[in-house]
Amino acid sequence: MEEPTMKRFNITVNGTAYDVSVEELGAGAPPAPAAAPAPAAAPKAAPAAPKAAAGAGTKVTAPMPGTILDVKVSNGAAVKSGDQLVILEAMKMENEIVAPADGTVTSVLVKKGDTVNSNDVLITIA
Repeated sequence: MEEPTMKRFNITVNGTAYDVSVEELGAGAPPAPAAAPAPAAAPKAAPAAPKAAAGAGTKVTAPMPGTILDVKVSNGAAVKSGDQLVILEAMKMENEIVAPADGTVTSVLVKKGDTVNSNDVLITIA
């Protein structure tokens, strides 16, 4: 009979790292005892509100996944190239997202506390 082997993995879920050991069973190995049933799923939350549509103009996107710490502008604000628009926290570092060009903010699609992915549109400038 083949001995089961253990493999270790580091898995990160929602920013929390876990050290996980997984047992690999041979082809003829008996099944492992059944695990306790999983707790009942929590009731489904109401569907998320659809994201606001991006306004016309240059789209300012998130360069990496992270959390919005602060939004420095609002709709209609005049900005110059290099002006700070959003503070994005990623990997415990604060990243300043700046205006790529002069213009007027036509839409702000994020708010403080939002989680964004790479290339999500944050703000548009016309």
